[in-house]
Amino acid sequence: MTGSPICFYYGNGRLTELAGYPRVVLQPDFYSSEELKFLKERGVQTLGYLTLSEDQGPPAVWQRAEKNPDWGGHFVHVGHPQWVEHVVGQARDAMAAGFDGLFLDTLNVELTFPEDVPHLLTLVAAIRAEAKPAYMLANRGFGMLPRLAELVDGVVFESFSARWTDDGYAPWPPDVLEFHAQIAEQLLRLQLDLYALDYADTPGLTDFAIRRAHQFGMQCVVSDRALSRV
Repeated sequence: MTGSPICFYYGNGRLTELAGYPRVVLQPDFYSSEELKFLKERGVQTLGYLTLSEDQGPPAVWQRAEKNPDWGGHFVHVGHPQWVEHVVGQARDAMAAGFDGLFLDTLNVELTFPEDVPHLLTLVAAIRAEAKPAYMLANRGFGMLPRLAELVDGVVFESFSARWTDDGYAPWPPDVLEFHAQIAEQLLRLQLDLYALDYADTPGLTDFAIRRAHQFGMQCVVSDRALSRV
């Protein structure tokens, strides 16, 4: 076993290495039902990735004109009925393929389109209804707390202590670390599994992220920007 409680891996293959984790987050398009069965038979809980407020696909009626500057995908109108149908369908397909649960990403709409927060909560609830009682893990989504905590089983605090920048990997400045600490203290009061997902490329930065996550009751995973480490 790796000793890490979870692996976020956005590549394909690597089944033997993935089998060393109790829980893994994977891209649904990259894994067949047979591969998911292989992992399940080895005691691995697989979570299928879903994006809830951004779309990397071809032009569609639910897309906004604005794009995410980091990844290039279009922001979406979260409440658009066809987007809701699209995402709930993806959740249904992932579960039918053999995933044990779902990982909900791009939940920070309070920072971009705050008017979409109620729509995003409705979408999470629709996914919960589709996937129940499967395990659901949310990435951030702090603008939906505390209601979000009633719909998911765990929260990942992505980039809690360390981040990627144009010049490599670095800790957050002190004011951001303090703000993140305040959110972490709120999360501790909720009945949720808590993880930190940090980005680092040196032993010193890695140790800093792991130590700080543990101080706030979070299990820590450290990876690279592309989430290519297993």
